[in-house]
Amino acid sequence: MSDATCDVAIVGCGIAGMATALRLQAKGYATIILEAHGQPGGCAGFYTKKGFSFDVGATTLVDFELNGVGGELFQSVGISIPESEKLDYKLWLPDREVHMYHDREKWNRERLAKFGTSTDHIAFWKFIDHLADVFWNASRTGIKLPVQNLADIVNSVRCVGARNLPLTRYLNWTFLDALKKFNLEHDVPLRSAMGMLIEDTVHSSVEQAPLINAALGITIRGAGLRRAQGGMKGLWDHLVQAYHSMGGRLLLGNRVMQIGLSKGVYDLQSNKGRYRAAQVVSALPLDVTHDIVKGQLKKRFKKYLSAAAEKRGGAIVVFLGVPEEEVTNQELTHHQLMYNYNTPLGDGNNMFVSVSSPGDLKSAPDGYRAVMISTHCNLDEWQNLDDVSYSIKKQEAGEQLVNLARKIYPDLGMRPVVYEVGTPRTYYKYTGRRDGAVGGIKQTITNSNLRAIPHDIGIPNFRLVGDTTWPGLGTVACILGSRIVAEQIQKGN
Repeated sequence: MSDATCDVAIVGCGIAGMATALRLQAKGYATIILEAHGQPGGCAGFYTKKGFSFDVGATTLVDFELNGVGGELFQSVGISIPESEKLDYKLWLPDREVHMYHDREKWNRERLAKFGTSTDHIAFWKFIDHLADVFWNASRTGIKLPVQNLADIVNSVRCVGARNLPLTRYLNWTFLDALKKFNLEHDVPLRSAMGMLIEDTVHSSVEQAPLINAALGITIRGAGLRRAQGGMKGLWDHLVQAYHSMGGRLLLGNRVMQIGLSKGVYDLQSNKGRYRAAQVVSALPLDVTHDIVKGQLKKRFKKYLSAAAEKRGGAIVVFLGVPEEEVTNQELTHHQLMYNYNTPLGDGNNMFVSVSSPGDLKSAPDGYRAVMISTHCNLDEWQNLDDVSYSIKKQEAGEQLVNLARKIYPDLGMRPVVYEVGTPRTYYKYTGRRDGAVGGIKQTITNSNLRAIPHDIGIPNFRLVGDTTWPGLGTVACILGSRIVAEQIQKGN
């Protein structure tokens, strides 16, 4: 370690930062995590009030199965997968309800019944299923993009499989191209439903989303969608306890202000002190990382900054702590709602409603439930508002989301114990992300996969991880990124 105080310093304790730290600590590296906030989690974190625990961004865990991407993390570091329940959920369209089964056979019957049984529909689903199967398997076996050297090419071929290499031609297709292939681009219910799922999972649109990424996103139920007991707080309690038991050091309230490099050792200056590390992993967004690195280190970021800045988005969330009887009219606890086919997605016209499970006393007191409502929004609409305008806009946004959610739960929010609204300004305050942007980069053909921001941008012993790097947003993507970064560090390349 030379005169460094640790082998690897990880900046930021979102899921990508923690997963990277766990992997390295389990392999014998001395790691520290420097987190600006007073608790871990980032955009997959939690918020507690009056005995309730609310998920502030991600509300579900994807592919946390024994052979899944999430399961691989826990197995590789020797800890148990946290207690959780597998979820179905309901998609509410303006003229129909679709049960999103995790069981593949049930889902196949449901989608044909709700969207059509024509030969084009059947062929479309077969195509999407095959594409998703191949690339879910590639993800689980450790594929790494973008390709940066010969070893990456060999690894990609191994993960995809030689017989499946012809499918790589779809790297240049959008999801709309796939709909057109099967003459379904004018099928409004199908196209709208796919648009909802794509916005939620790859932060993009039918028109712009890369086909392969979108295929993975719309099939997350088959990969296993779960909610941890106690929600994200339950997950984080489990992760932090495991990390501490390995000897890892999580330093909360440590906002890193500057990262410099001197004589081969990184110097990290935070609001609470100075730390020296042989290697650094930044789990902060690319633009935030660029702001805190010094001198010559900044040069390596320039070619990627425009990609990170041009495709950003925000979110609005509502947290409700309510009497249990307000949410007992539905069997399922998770719902996704669109109210108008002709209105652009976002701002309530594609919102996710998550309710804590009955008996989950880690999420809500006995007799109550925690309810989380979220929707995407345009960041620009929340910038440069004076305090009065902001307060009015925030109030209207919260009321709109609750009113829309009453299509699912008619009595929702009538007697709330907790009622809080979060906006991009809230996310900026608690995550430090510029303008409160969340969800990484909106994925398009020009900024993803072979053109994605890599984990290694050419700075010795310095890596990036998290939702602005490949493969993008979501717990499963960030965990896959952590695997790649940890392996690079262990191999010394």
